[in-house]
Amino acid sequence: MGGPGCGKGTQCKNMATKYGLCHVGLGQLLRQEAQRSTQRGRKIHDIMLQGLLVPMVGRAPDIVIMFDCSMDTMVRRALHRGRVERRADDCESAIRQRLETYYTLCEPVLTFYQQKNLLCNPS
Repeated sequence: MGGPGCGKGTQCKNMATKYGLCHVGLGQLLRQEAQRSTQRGRKIHDIMLQGLLVPMVGRAPDIVIMFDCSMDTMVRRALHRGRVERRADDCESAIRQRLETYYTLCEPVLTFYQQKNLLCNPS
């Protein structure tokens, strides 16, 4: 877990390479689905452009790795990524909204996983 631009994708790719794992980026999958002209794709696209979190359902994790850095660093990285990858969801207003949403909604989730001794903060 971590805010946009904190290095989740980069570090997950590094770990996948180092340990021979398969890296599946949820953000990449959501962006691909958002480009499809289906009802679900349009809904995901609209949610992402607003900077909100796309609701997901899945199984409980065995471990949660927390990546963190300053808000300024995350905004700077995400803006750069948006320019390089031409990502519509990496405009400054959407990034700042995602950060606000992340800090508001994810804090209780992080506390929950910390209480379950599943939270790992590598920093």
